[in-house]
Amino acid sequence: MSTVTLVGTRLAEPGTEFVYQGEADGCAGCPYRSQCLNLSPETTYRITDVRENAQTLECAMHDNGVRAVEVEPVSVRANVPSQGAYAGSKASLQGPCPYVECPSHEYCEPDGAAFDEEYQIQQIIGDPPHDRCYLDRSLELVELNVND
Repeated sequence: MSTVTLVGTRLAEPGTEFVYQGEADGCAGCPYRSQCLNLSPETTYRITDVRENAQTLECAMHDNGVRAVEVEPVSVRANVPSQGAYAGSKASLQGPCPYVECPSHEYCEPDGAAFDEEYQIQQIIGDPPHDRCYLDRSLELVELNVND
């Protein structure tokens, strides 16, 4: 199910994904607040359509203004503990990892998912991109449904 919202014109392209961070300081007093602040914070969205013939509106946060788009929440690819990981099961992220140079870091600390939440696994992708985990964690790369 898609939702109509406003995004910066630089982002307003079908297929663009972003993590909605919630209200910014510059949003105070904006006449378009209800059209802009209608998404769930810390959720990843994909733009599915840009509304044609919609005007560009001025915005304190986006230097080129904002446009109306349709968005849908998307799943998040993440590393979770491999024990008990199967499609349909619930999993949580292991926690922060200080090894930012690791090829799996973006999956151990993915945008759009929180450490203190449990998510349903939509699909098992397979082995994480790292050769070995520096924290000796046994991990599986999965698609998490973060939109429930």
